[in-house]
Amino acid sequence: MSRTLTVPVQVRGRGRDVRGRGALRRGLLIASFLGPGLLVLGALVVYPIVYTVVRSFFDKSGSAFVGWQNYVTMFTNESTFTAIRNNLMWVVVAPITVTLIGLIFAVLVDKLGWKTAFRLIVFMPMAISMLAAGVIFRGMFQESPQLGVVNAAIVSAQSLFSDQSSYPGAKPREGFGIAAEGGIIATSDEIAAGEIQNFPLTGIRQSGLPEDLAGSREAAEPSGTEISGTVFLDVIRGGGGENGKIEAGKKGLEGVRVDAVASDGSIRGYATTGAGGTYTIEGLEAGESYRIALPAANFDAGAQGVSWLSSSFINIVVILSYVWIWAGFAMVMIASGLSAIDRSLQEAARTDGASEWQVFTRITAPLLAPVLVVVLVTLIINVLKIFDLVYVIPPGASKPAANVIAVEMWTVSFGGGANQGLGSALAILLLLLVLPSMIINVRRFKEERSR
Repeated sequence: MSRTLTVPVQVRGRGRDVRGRGALRRGLLIASFLGPGLLVLGALVVYPIVYTVVRSFFDKSGSAFVGWQNYVTMFTNESTFTAIRNNLMWVVVAPITVTLIGLIFAVLVDKLGWKTAFRLIVFMPMAISMLAAGVIFRGMFQESPQLGVVNAAIVSAQSLFSDQSSYPGAKPREGFGIAAEGGIIATSDEIAAGEIQNFPLTGIRQSGLPEDLAGSREAAEPSGTEISGTVFLDVIRGGGGENGKIEAGKKGLEGVRVDAVASDGSIRGYATTGAGGTYTIEGLEAGESYRIALPAANFDAGAQGVSWLSSSFINIVVILSYVWIWAGFAMVMIASGLSAIDRSLQEAARTDGASEWQVFTRITAPLLAPVLVVVLVTLIINVLKIFDLVYVIPPGASKPAANVIAVEMWTVSFGGGANQGLGSALAILLLLLVLPSMIINVRRFKEERSR
C-alpha cells in the first residue's frame, strides 16, 4: 500500500500581511480614541497659542506688522510694571500662606473627633465662585461701619473702651462767653467755685444724636466748692426758642467730660454730664476761679472704620479673600497625604522620647514634602492667572494699585483699550510666567507614577 506525502507550502508575505493588518487595526483603534482629544486640544490650546503669538506682532487693528513694538510698549508702561510687581507679591505671599494654613489645619484637626465637620466648613468656600466671593469681601470691608461688618466690629470694640459720647461738629453759641480753641470749647473768663456755667452748643446734627437722649434741664445749685451747669444742644427741631436758654425741646448732651482748669493750666477737677446734660465738678477750693473747658475728645468723629478698600490696603483684602477660598483645598490635599503616611514612624519617634514638634519637623513634614510641593506649585499657577477677585473687589480708585497681569491683559484688549496686539503680548508674558511651574508639576507627576 502506497503512502501519499503532503509537503507544506509556505506562502511568502502572508504572515507579514497579517501582522500589517493587525498593526493597522491597532493604529486605527488608537487614533479613534486619541483623535477627538487631539482635535479638541489643537482647537482650544494649540491654535489659540499660535494665533496669540502671531497677533502680538501686529498693531491695534491687526492689519500692520509692528514687530516687537507691543513688547517694548508693555515693558515701558507703568501699569504693566505695577501688574508684574503685584503678581510677584501674589506668588510670594498667597501660595505660601495658603499652604501653611492648610498644613496647620490638616495636622491639628487630624486629632479631633469632629474633624469631618471642620474640614467641611473650611472647604465650603471652594463651592463659591470667585465672583461671588469678591462681592462678599467687598461688602464686608466697606469703610462705613453701617455697611461693612469688619469695620462695624472694630468700631464696636473701640466703643467698649470709651465711656464718653462724641458729638462731632459741635461749636459754642456766639455771645455767651464761650470760645473754641483747637477743638476745645471753654469759657472766655474764669468761673468762681459755687457758680453755674452752662454750655449752649450748636452745629450738631439732630439725626446724629442718640435716640434715648433726654431733654435738657437746669443743674442743681452748687455749693461753695462746686461748679455745676448743663451742656445742651441749643437748637429746637423745627425752629423757635430763645438762644442760650434751657427750654423744652432742647436736648441735654449726656456723656460729655467737663474740666475745671486752674490758672496754671492744671486740671483741678472734672465731671461727666449725666441725663439732661447736667454736671457738677466737686472738690474745688472755695474762693478760687477756674476756666471750665470741654475737651476736644468730646467732639471728635469718634471710632471710625478703616479704609480697607483704599490703595494702601486693597491688596491685603484681595489676598485675604483668596486665602479664605483656597485654604480648604490645601487642607484636603495635605490631609489625604497625611492619611497615607506610615504612622508607625511617628509612634516610634514618640516612644524614643521625641516631642510633638520634633515628630512634626523630623517625621511628618518630610513625609508630606511631595504633597506640599504639588499644592504649592498648583497654587502658584493659580495666582499667576488670578483675575476675578482683583477685578471685583477693588473700587474704581483702587483698581490701579491692585492691578495684575490678567486684569491688565483684559483691560487693554476688551476693557476700553481695544488694543488686542498689546493684549496678546501680555498673554504671552503670562504664558511664559506660568510655563515653568507647569513643567515642574508635570515632572513631579511623572516621578510619582514611575515609583
